[in-house]
Amino acid sequence: MPTRSALRNACPQTGDTGAGLRAGLLLAALAAPASMGVSGPSLALPEAARVLAVGPGAAAWLMTAFGIGMAVGTPLLSATAGRRHGPAGVIRAAAALVVLGALLVLLAPNLPLAIAGRALEAVGAAGLNVAAFQLAGRDRSGRTPGLVAIGSAVGGTAGLFVGAAVAGALGWRAALVLPLLGLLSLRPALRLTGGSPTPGDDTPRTPGLPLDILRDRRFLAAAGLMLALSTVNFALLYAAPRRVAALTGWSAVETGAVASVAALAGALLSWQLVRVAPKLGPARLRVSLALGSAVALVLAVAAPWPVAVLIGSGTSALVTAGGQGLLTGAATGGLPPARHGLAIGLFNLAFLVGVAAGPALASSLTSL
Repeated sequence: MPTRSALRNACPQTGDTGAGLRAGLLLAALAAPASMGVSGPSLALPEAARVLAVGPGAAAWLMTAFGIGMAVGTPLLSATAGRRHGPAGVIRAAAALVVLGALLVLLAPNLPLAIAGRALEAVGAAGLNVAAFQLAGRDRSGRTPGLVAIGSAVGGTAGLFVGAAVAGALGWRAALVLPLLGLLSLRPALRLTGGSPTPGDDTPRTPGLPLDILRDRRFLAAAGLMLALSTVNFALLYAAPRRVAALTGWSAVETGAVASVAALAGALLSWQLVRVAPKLGPARLRVSLALGSAVALVLAVAAPWPVAVLIGSGTSALVTAGGQGLLTGAATGGLPPARHGLAIGLFNLAFLVGVAAGPALASSLTSL
């Protein structure tokens, strides 16, 4: 079984680029289904509301509960399974929770139990996401976290189409259990971790409250910006496809396919942002990310043309995916190595708060 040194070689700071690429793609595959869980139900919610005999606003909790579950699961699994057993322990615990939550969703006879299943499923999905970013964070260049962030964004954007397609073929409940796809990467991801920590493990750990992290200006700037980018992006994942459908009259599958292509293009183009980021510098990068998100929001919400709405959705995916990878490094740049793991967990928590807040905010505004 690989050792921790093997993992460091797989996620190098300056070493084997090919090994880093392979590790990044594997970790991206582990994290992507969690994002599918956020976006997948979006176009299946009307059918869910009809079958469960609830209103559209109540059905939207099937998305909001997932975001809340991910926000809760991130620190929970980091502080429990992660502290004692490392990323391998997080992955195993997370996989079990995903399976249990998915079973509850598939069997739930009413909305409250379906929401509970989605929340439980989300806690597990958060664990897979946390483990992927913890392992990727060992690459200080930002490239491996960038690949994981792009994979996560691709999962979120593809989830629009995949969710609509599986709902049409298998029923609306199938769109709510897409995080089960993360289990396909379980065994290779466990091999990448090198197993559980052993006595004499050289990974430093610093106990105590994260007050030093929360006082660090670089961390606060990165986490605050990530929260804003994530909130806008996941609000648009909920609202933009509905605007496109309203403007065009397309079916759920057609809307999901086109919206997925637009957002997927933005997510993939974010790799170019990762490449040029060193030339921009930290200040100009932050301004570019914030401006891009603001422009995306205006286009998606106010533009009267479907193409403009799709461009806004793609732009938001671009800055969010690029920002998640690049800002991960910025969030830990002013901290000692012993605090990097916890800082990455808190940074991802800021991202996940946006995952929960975005659909809830969009649902509230569209119901006014």
